[in-house]
Amino acid sequence: MRILIIEDDRRIASVLQKGLKSEMYAVDIAYTGEAGEELASINDYDIIILDIMLPGQDGWETCTHIRNDGIKTPILMLTALDNVDYKIRGLDTGADDYLPKPFHFGELLARLRALVRRSTDVKTSLIEKYGLKLDLSTHKVQRDGKEILLTTKEFSMLQLLMLNAGRILSRAVIAESVWDMNFDPRSNVIDSFIKMLRQKVDKDFSKKLIRTVRGSGYVFSDDEAY
Repeated sequence: MRILIIEDDRRIASVLQKGLKSEMYAVDIAYTGEAGEELASINDYDIIILDIMLPGQDGWETCTHIRNDGIKTPILMLTALDNVDYKIRGLDTGADDYLPKPFHFGELLARLRALVRRSTDVKTSLIEKYGLKLDLSTHKVQRDGKEILLTTKEFSMLQLLMLNAGRILSRAVIAESVWDMNFDPRSNVIDSFIKMLRQKVDKDFSKKLIRTVRGSGYVFSDDEAY
């Protein structure tokens, strides 16, 4: 999952980025509304965290521009202004949720998971396909009752593949969803991570789930036709 944080307070932005990365999210930061709007227009994000009190172009205006650009990415607004009128204004400009500062990081994570559920067919924190279970809240993975230990990036890649089961994902799509804007598209890091995932997810099982589609990318499926 890839998140865009639009927050002018660099300390807060840094703390959020560090915390979210530890929770297996890829994170980009913009310190102005204009910069955030530009990143949202050129990258595919799963969620945008948007502060309201930005210098110049504020969060309300930024949210309006993002929605006018046809971008439907879920937006969570953050603000120190815990006022019902501000909340109404934020929701009316196109935000999906609103969280006043200060907040507990656990609540932020729960709201992010809820936004992911709303934007996908997954209605709980548990994703289950073909005997493989991935829990978004505990970060535990099991296959046929056997626990599988994954690194942060491996977990994020598996989550992406499972949420798109049966759909071929190109390397570009995987890079945009799992890595931040510092990713080098010329590297073979995605192939390396796929190889490591297969070692952990498929090696000890007769049914293979992570499949290569030559010239196209990778797909999560139990269909041997791939």
